[in-house]
Amino acid sequence: MENFIAIKVDNKIIDLQSAKEKSINTKEQEKIYFDNSKESLEIIRHSTAHLMAQAIKILYPEADFFVGPVIEDGFYYDFRIDTKIGDSDLKNIEKKMKELVKKKYEITKYIITKKQALEKFKNDDLKLEVLKRIPENAEIGIYKQGDFEDLCRGPHLPNIKYIKFFKLTKVAGAYLGGDESREMLTRIYGTAFATKEALKEHLNTIEEAKKRDHRKLGNELKLFTFDEEVGGGLPIWLPNGARLRSKLENLLFKAHRKRGYEPVRGPEILKSAVWKVSGHYENYGENMYFTEIDGIEYGIKPMNCLGHIKVYQSDVRSYRDLPLKFFEYGVVHRHEKSGVLHGLFRVREFTQDDAHIFCMPEQIKDNVIEVLSFVDDIMKSFGFQYEMEISTKPTKAIGNDDIWEKATKGLMDALDSNKINYGIDEGGGAFYGPKIDIKITDALKRKWQCGTIQVDFNLPERFGLEYTDKNNEKARPVMLHRAILGSFERFIGILTEHCAGEFPFFIAPTQVIFIPIAETHLEYAKKLQQELRDLEIDSEISSKNESLNKRIRMAEKQRVPLLVILGDKEVENETISLRDRRERKQSNMSKNEFKKLLKEKMDGVIF
Repeated sequence: MENFIAIKVDNKIIDLQSAKEKSINTKEQEKIYFDNSKESLEIIRHSTAHLMAQAIKILYPEADFFVGPVIEDGFYYDFRIDTKIGDSDLKNIEKKMKELVKKKYEITKYIITKKQALEKFKNDDLKLEVLKRIPENAEIGIYKQGDFEDLCRGPHLPNIKYIKFFKLTKVAGAYLGGDESREMLTRIYGTAFATKEALKEHLNTIEEAKKRDHRKLGNELKLFTFDEEVGGGLPIWLPNGARLRSKLENLLFKAHRKRGYEPVRGPEILKSAVWKVSGHYENYGENMYFTEIDGIEYGIKPMNCLGHIKVYQSDVRSYRDLPLKFFEYGVVHRHEKSGVLHGLFRVREFTQDDAHIFCMPEQIKDNVIEVLSFVDDIMKSFGFQYEMEISTKPTKAIGNDDIWEKATKGLMDALDSNKINYGIDEGGGAFYGPKIDIKITDALKRKWQCGTIQVDFNLPERFGLEYTDKNNEKARPVMLHRAILGSFERFIGILTEHCAGEFPFFIAPTQVIFIPIAETHLEYAKKLQQELRDLEIDSEISSKNESLNKRIRMAEKQRVPLLVILGDKEVENETISLRDRRERKQSNMSKNEFKKLLKEKMDGVIF
């Protein structure tokens, strides 16, 4: 292999096979080298996906293949097979892949027309399904290695012998084309790297992620549950989780009020007519639930913006009133397919920490900057690193290009003036406006998209929103859509994995556990518990007829931040013996000193 595996031409990655086919002089182009860069890994993983498919075809000759794309941390392949494959079969497939690597097959490419492809694969319904998505006049690329070949756009490595560091991670089911009404295919996930060290580090991260899985911890810590009798994607919050969540909600409520936001509340169902005016019916209707009342169709809200528009319309507005900031913990419902539901990360019902700012066009920059400051305060409180990305006009959108350009520039100006670096996600905006996406990085260096800030000229136009300007003339406000956490469900899921269930003290479901050594110490524990309740500190008393050591172990297993041991000395002197799990230290102090310490811990929240 040359010391590079692909080139970049007009910002498009082309492998060496394709460059040769198009007679491109590779010496004059930007090169992609064999390393662990994002662009290189996409090529390595794409080729590893084909290697996996080749091994499966040898082991299971009846297998028929659909698609095998590269994803963020690896790749997968969907295929139909009569034999049931489980995780225990992955080692055997890996073994066959390693045998194939030793054969050093070149990866070659040839081009055929769509007509030729339809004839070639006329007896393969899965390949015909792929070809349906390709334009009639398109050239079809087929990559071949040994006896295996598949439809593919590439790019690929020049030879399979360079694929050395890979791992198949799990077996799953996947509906054909993601359509729940179609057949279920088998999907195998895997990953690959350019070096052994990078693969090892990634696999260690996967193992740590399994330990931190919020679904596992949610069950262990009794935070939430799901019940199939209720329905998929509909979380049920248990007392511990509800306490954690309500603390988060209360802190955010105070933070919003401090920043001049007014609480509002919109209905959860609105007539479909209003969703048609907004454009949701046409552009987002497939993600909504609908019902009928008295022969009239209603839509269950997937977003809170229309309720807030109606709040704005409830009164005559002047430039002196602006900006108007409305916020709501709005419960929304979205039609998610069963196959994509995933704990709290992907649900059908969730609550947004939603807000809408109605302002004059010249106020966009200052208000976006203020929201960015709010974001920074919250992320620092939870120990999250984060980055920004601007998402531009998608294919499916309302409004003309001039409005979109104006809105996008407003977001860029706010970030530029704050000297904040940001990426661009071309075509990733909401259908009604561009947005800033807030992406946080957790303790395992995984990135999560949470909050968003959107500039919207379109909905104010569609609903005829007005205010009276300085010249006593009617003017159109701008609407800023804003959520910082995104949703309470998703954020709590991310936070659970980020801190491995060791929640910050200020939102921990149980912040203190009192452990009276004997029954004679129980009354003092109850007295302290009541005093802490008055300070809005949640505590429990561990008084079961079990050994002291066992009760301490149980409290630590629940990841409670502070353990208080109470014996004769503590009761007599009104003191406490404190064990701080997080700081790994023990201390003795008076009751009043303890309460002062708790107040300091709560006052440490900066948002």
